[in-house]
Amino acid sequence: MILHRRALAPLALAGVLFAATVTTSPAVAAGDGLVRLQSPHSVDVTLQRLKDAITAKGVTIFAEVNHAEGAAGVGKALLPTQLLVFGSPKIGAPLMTEARTIGIDLPLKALVYEDVDGQVWLAYNDPAWLAARHGLAPDLAPFQGMTQAIEGFAAAAVTE
Repeated sequence: MILHRRALAPLALAGVLFAATVTTSPAVAAGDGLVRLQSPHSVDVTLQRLKDAITAKGVTIFAEVNHAEGAAGVGKALLPTQLLVFGSPKIGAPLMTEARTIGIDLPLKALVYEDVDGQVWLAYNDPAWLAARHGLAPDLAPFQGMTQAIEGFAAAAVTE
């Protein structure tokens, strides 16, 4: 029986590693502070799912920018790329009282775009990176709420 357990151990480890690569847990790219998640949906569907998740929690959507339409307006071709600006003063205002400069990064933004291979991505700034950028502790309650909220919104947008 010990031989069987030893023989199965590499397979079990491979299964765990494979499962970790196909989950929707955020992966922060080295140094740039962006969390990028692959979406199995189109840009339009991913964006709509994101908006639905945000509004379901009573969070305000301030703006939606269709970069591809803007590019087309000046004669340039751009793959589907849309920006959503959203947030809540319940989270942003306390952070701005600590460091007014965080206002350059708030409200939050999420970018949904298609790459040259046809893969759709959802990207947003990691709240811990924002904290570091503005000299704030990432364990402040508003950052914890922000992290939980944006991870939930993003997961709702990119899950099947």
